[in-house]
Amino acid sequence: MKNPKNKNKSSTQKLLPFSEIRNNCLIMKDGTLRMVIMVSSINFALKSEEEQNAIISAYMQFLNSMKYPIQIVVQSRKMNIDPYLQRLEKSEKEQVNELLKIQIADYRKYIQELVELGSIMSKKFYIVVPYDPLSDEKKSFFNRLSEIFTPTSFINLSDKKFEARKKELIQRTEHAISSLSSIGLRAKSLNTQQLIELFYNSYNPDLLETEKIKEIDKVQVEEHY
Repeated sequence: MKNPKNKNKSSTQKLLPFSEIRNNCLIMKDGTLRMVIMVSSINFALKSEEEQNAIISAYMQFLNSMKYPIQIVVQSRKMNIDPYLQRLEKSEKEQVNELLKIQIADYRKYIQELVELGSIMSKKFYIVVPYDPLSDEKKSFFNRLSEIFTPTSFINLSDKKFEARKKELIQRTEHAISSLSSIGLRAKSLNTQQLIELFYNSYNPDLLETEKIKEIDKVQVEEHY
């Protein structure tokens, strides 16, 4: 008899857009690679008109410098401020000065009311940089059509091919990070552990606060013979 749990795991894997995470890279099911850059944000509304125009100009230059497609991803999550409220409550109890104690209590009450009125969201920004050894222009119509209707098939990359493609991808990623810095944005490519956490949290938002995944070097793999 087949184990239904194994069947569920297999179907889940088919929904993932990639086949493997290796050495800070995503290996897609068609053999192409991706690297993910986490980017800081800018409070554009607080900038002066001159600063806003400079940011827009730098952003246009960044887009025009890209000779390949990129994907910009904005991830919104409901912010859990319970630990912050608990720290305020602890600070309130430990406070000796009665005036400061009252002020902390009022501030904590204000934050609680603010949360009750509306959800406080946190946003994270990512840029996905691709590398495809064969551009879409060089692919035939039938090859692209087969990729659409057979998304679960994937290519196993040899170490030699992977390292060659990764080298090209790193150059693209470093160029993107350098261009983003000219806008005043801090950017950093995600490593293997961070990529695993990103996808785990994306596919399991309900477990984000209750269950944390282990670091990859601490995960024990059991072999069955």
